[in-house]
Amino acid sequence: MSVGDAIREAASRLAAVSDTARLDAELLMAHALRASRSDMLIRHMTDPAPEAFAALFERRVAHEPVAHITGIQEFYCRPFKVSRDVLIPRGDSETLIEAALELAPDAGRILDLGTGSGALLVTALLELPEAMGVGIDASPSALEMAIANARALGLDEDKAQFQSGDWRQAGWSDGLGQFDLILCNPPYVEEDAALDPQVRDFEPAEALFAGPEGLDDYRALVPQLRGLMREDGTAILEIGSDQAEAVMQIARAHGFTVEIRHDLAKRPRALVLH
Repeated sequence: MSVGDAIREAASRLAAVSDTARLDAELLMAHALRASRSDMLIRHMTDPAPEAFAALFERRVAHEPVAHITGIQEFYCRPFKVSRDVLIPRGDSETLIEAALELAPDAGRILDLGTGSGALLVTALLELPEAMGVGIDASPSALEMAIANARALGLDEDKAQFQSGDWRQAGWSDGLGQFDLILCNPPYVEEDAALDPQVRDFEPAEALFAGPEGLDDYRALVPQLRGLMREDGTAILEIGSDQAEAVMQIARAHGFTVEIRHDLAKRPRALVLH
């Protein structure tokens, strides 16, 4: 069977598992070929399909995310290493980067809370080369992943520090100082939410769930932000698409002015706090 035929057959079977069945099949085939997707589409569609593709395909049929199978997820046009220890960076989160570049182009110090793979902090620092940053995460494995991504993407070691911290614990922010820009994609999923198996069964629960309303981490974190922000600082928080009003109420109750930013699907995706 040719590469093209195998992709078509795989996409047909994956339609019951994925909304992006054809793309998933192409990404897995490119990984099996050890080629880029574009190179595969241009040069390899009539080649024999590699034997390795079948095993990759079966993992995807079992709902394992493509990013876990390949070990890579693109974010803001850069490849980030991922594993089950971190949330897979999603295009929706690029809304935070776009807002940051618009609102804080001169940021000197950036804080990324719950850094995970490091996607937000590393991207912001690469896009704002004069800035320095700190990434905080409670998971040692996530911190290792963030450090690996920073190094793999050529970020100077003196530009970013990654350290352990849990905003639910007293004293976690001691010694951090204040920042021009704070980025955060906190857990915000309701604990009884019905999730796709590729999320529920493969991504870290501690980075997903935040109480019965999905608001526990906002309630814990927002009151602490003022002490971490310089007087003219900006904080940008990712939210669930139906959480804008609830999180805005929390932020306003603690003295912040708030604006909403939408993702490419026009859904509320980030709140900007001043």
